[in-house]
Amino acid sequence: MQRVLLTVEEVAEALQVGRCTVYDLLRSGQLESIKIGRLRRVRPEALAAFTERMAQEQSA
Repeated sequence: MQRVLLTVEEVAEALQVGRCTVYDLLRSGQLESIKIGRLRRVRPEALAAFTERMAQEQSA
């Protein structure tokens, strides 16, 4: 079964960055998230879109 939502820690691990960096990306709007109560979750599709945008920006 594929994960529906990822935790900030899982996103940080996937991107090989720290939690603070992920929270900065969320705060700036570069990475979309969903708020459930006090928790932040990221859809795998949002993570894929973010990494694709970053790759396109770097190659431009």
